[in-house]
Amino acid sequence: MLSALEVVTTVAVGVMVGVEFSVAFVMNRILNALPEDSGQLGHAHGGRMLGAVMPVWYIASLVLVGVWAVAGRHHHGTGLVVTAFALLLLSVVMSLLLLVPINSRNKTWTPDNRPADWKQQLNRWERLHYVRVAVIIAAFTLLVAALA
Repeated sequence: MLSALEVVTTVAVGVMVGVEFSVAFVMNRILNALPEDSGQLGHAHGGRMLGAVMPVWYIASLVLVGVWAVAGRHHHGTGLVVTAFALLLLSVVMSLLLLVPINSRNKTWTPDNRPADWKQQLNRWERLHYVRVAVIIAAFTLLVAALA
């Protein structure tokens, strides 16, 4: 049973990492290259769409890793799993305190109502998102190492 939990957890976190990596290094570059207001509208739509899904995914991943840490506390690799849990918790705290406030504003913007500093706010979100991606990649790496 523990093996199934380990695999499900690792896959869930790994796919989440893939989505967030794609946002950082593929989607944002595509949206930023679009002409005129298209990029800003794409960022707003992405903020609405992923803003609805990703909180559930982050919390579910955190819970799965927590259950793995408790259920496997007497097995090898538990320290790696606990550290991965701490990193995922850090990513959730970062999201709530730093990224969500920007995204909450961004998802309501249109070319008619966006603030004058909208590009600076999106750039700040992107920089913070790079840090968050690094944190969740580290957590994922620890989970994979715990399986070995």
